[in-house]
Amino acid sequence: MPSAADIIKDYVAEFSRLQNWMIAIKDKDTATYNSMHDRYIEIKVTLTSLDVNLTELD
Repeated sequence: MPSAADIIKDYVAEFSRLQNWMIAIKDKDTATYNSMHDRYIEIKVTLTSLDVNLTELD
């Protein structure tokens, strides 16, 4: 079972990559972007529940 620190590390890395990909997409009204946005919200909820301050990340 991964520790909370391992989960946070992995999710922060995924969150950062996802943000970069979302910024790079020109057409925000696509199924791909919407799927990415859904994952973005899921990651934010998880990190928030682990008491990660998203101010620096978001």
